[in-house]
Amino acid sequence: MTGIGRIERYVLSRTLVSVAGALAVIGSVILLVQFVDLSRSVGVRADVTVAQLFGLTLLRAPGLLLVLLPFVFLFGGIAAFVGLNRKSELVAMRAAGVSAWRFILPSALAAFAIGVLTITALNPLAALLNARFEADRAAMMENYLTDAPKEVWLRQGDDRTQIVIHAKAREVSDGTVRLRGVSLFIYQKNPRGDLEFKRRLEAAEARLMPGFWRLTNVREASAGESSVRSDSLSIRSTLDSEAAMERFASPEAIAFWRLPAAIRLTEQAGFSAAGYRLRFHQLLATPLLFAAMSILAAAFSLRLARLGGLAGLAGAGVALGFVFFFFNEFSAALAGADIIPLLAAAWAPPLVALLSGLTLLCYTEDG
Repeated sequence: MTGIGRIERYVLSRTLVSVAGALAVIGSVILLVQFVDLSRSVGVRADVTVAQLFGLTLLRAPGLLLVLLPFVFLFGGIAAFVGLNRKSELVAMRAAGVSAWRFILPSALAAFAIGVLTITALNPLAALLNARFEADRAAMMENYLTDAPKEVWLRQGDDRTQIVIHAKAREVSDGTVRLRGVSLFIYQKNPRGDLEFKRRLEAAEARLMPGFWRLTNVREASAGESSVRSDSLSIRSTLDSEAAMERFASPEAIAFWRLPAAIRLTEQAGFSAAGYRLRFHQLLATPLLFAAMSILAAAFSLRLARLGGLAGLAGAGVALGFVFFFFNEFSAALAGADIIPLLAAAWAPPLVALLSGLTLLCYTEDG
């Protein structure tokens, strides 16, 4: 058992080194492409230095890298097993009676563990850096963007009251949300469960404080009554600053740990949380996808080098990886259009990739 354990550790170490190499290569390409893109979109429109552009690139790169991590495991695994095969190390292991399942399983489990770390730690970090990227980019471009600010629509509420918030502009600074030119439409549910309009508030500014909105220069009008003016007014809020900012962001920009709260608040406000649910299940399926890519990489690299065709088989593995990537994106698009269920869109691609790898591995190993 000791000898087999050493072999498994050796194969695992070679795989991790190759995965790290693939990560370095793909990360470098992402940095280069993103730096060039920011130089064209920001550098030619704002007075920024190369250091500032590179800082923006570093903030943006982790989020992009997380999208391509399945390819890191696919390319790294193929490189590791092809290298072992060309040096006849796999031949020696299998001649000694070591099944391919024994030295592939540790790599797959390591990929699964890294997937868990990715969604629990790296994804929240990437979301935080992406939010910082958006804020810094907006600050650099504020003198260039002279068009009118986009209008903002928010909705909050509970099982008794619903509030629709419309603002002509928004500001987010130091984690504080400020809305300007604000209109609040307040509805309450009657005994039949239908929403009835109760009052409307117009304010020059609304600032989100812990647990409430602070309105300034307010004009309040209730149904059938004359308007009343006041210098300030507080309205209870079910949103915090982070949740409010998430309403302006796409589901991909929200951290894994914040998604359940985003789903709950969105549904409480009467909106569909399908996009957030899809993203949540896609993240939950990430460890399985990483393990599937690791198994696929091994399955396409076990053909004996002396039989020929190893390079073609490895190339087919890379091509199949791209197929699964586009299959994942296509499934998400179908779920977004309510054509297929969310669970099927999130879990079908990694399950199909895993079953494909296991099938090919069974055929290669056991005939």
